[in-house]
Amino acid sequence: MHLPEQYTAFSFTDGYNARKMREFIKKGGWGVGGYLEKRSGMYLAPQYENRRNIHMGIDIWAPAGKPVFAPFDGTVAYTANHNEEGNYGVTVVLKHFLANHQRDIFALYGHLSLGTLKNLERGHFLKRGNLVGWLGDETENGNWPPHLHYQLSWHDPGKADMPGVVSDEELSEAKKLYPDPRIILGDIY
Repeated sequence: MHLPEQYTAFSFTDGYNARKMREFIKKGGWGVGGYLEKRSGMYLAPQYENRRNIHMGIDIWAPAGKPVFAPFDGTVAYTANHNEEGNYGVTVVLKHFLANHQRDIFALYGHLSLGTLKNLERGHFLKRGNLVGWLGDETENGNWPPHLHYQLSWHDPGKADMPGVVSDEELSEAKKLYPDPRIILGDIY
């Protein structure tokens, strides 16, 4: 995505208010939410087991329909629609080669629009700057205010899924598998 010059860096450690976030986005607001942030009151769907709340990616909050672009050349590894409440909705995983690390990395793009799936299939090659898809609205993105969940993995996830949040007990291992997305996105907060 191309962040505008002005956007808000959010912290949800003291709580999350979906209604306020929807209003912010409806007014055209953009924001980012952080990696390894322990988020309070945000992950309430059953799959979070009332214990998983440490965020393993970066969120970019913006109006639905905004385009999402590939930051590097990559191949579509997996696509899926995780349409249950509180999940990713339409999800794409790209496989990139990071020359400065001399290894592959997998990037998950979550909460995209259904139209994204019409444009991509496994094995499809995207050049840097090519369109990955668009942010989905709440009817197609797991019922979240529109945003991109961007997460990296050093290991092939084997499907279009990664644990977007983990528990305190899982954190040490998760940090080894899922690096800070700012190694690709830069210092955006």
